[in-house]
Amino acid sequence: MHIVALLMVVGIAGILFATLGWNWKHEPQQKTDHLEKRHLYEFSMKTIEGEERELSFYRGKVLMIVNVASKCGLTPQYADLQRLYETHKNRGFEILAFPANDFLGQEPGSDEDIKEFCSVNYDVTFDLFSKISVTGNEQHPLYRFITQNSSVPGDISWNFQKYLVDRNGTIIAKYSPRTKPFEKDLVATLNELLASEGK
Repeated sequence: MHIVALLMVVGIAGILFATLGWNWKHEPQQKTDHLEKRHLYEFSMKTIEGEERELSFYRGKVLMIVNVASKCGLTPQYADLQRLYETHKNRGFEILAFPANDFLGQEPGSDEDIKEFCSVNYDVTFDLFSKISVTGNEQHPLYRFITQNSSVPGDISWNFQKYLVDRNGTIIAKYSPRTKPFEKDLVATLNELLASEGK
């Protein structure tokens, strides 16, 4: 009698594992696989003027991706970012700036406010995009890809975290918010990427 009861318990456990356990094991894996298949050029982002732009538009360019804010102690980096852009734009360099209000509410304005601020205070001519979230529960899929599935994963620690992207759309390097745009190591990597023709 005890053996029959034991076999029944084992059988029920097996059924539960086959149903619940299978889903537990495989569903998260599918999500991970989906992320692993993504590429930077697959994303489409809204510019600060409100137009949709596929990031494949930048195919063949060397990119710097940076999250920005207007009321941060690091906001003066806009000036060096603009100077870096002007120095290298003729070599195929583009800066993609993504305003975000994730850190102490330091980017509270509308897209129109941000565009005016950047133009009036820093004469920004590199590409600005519509405000998004780069961390937390509302993190944009682009930044979920960058922080979870790029070659340099890890959280966004603050405004003005920078990423360098090669001409094939691969994220090559990550720099902390306090790394200035003209810091030696960053510029050396940038020049190396610009010297490459890509595939």
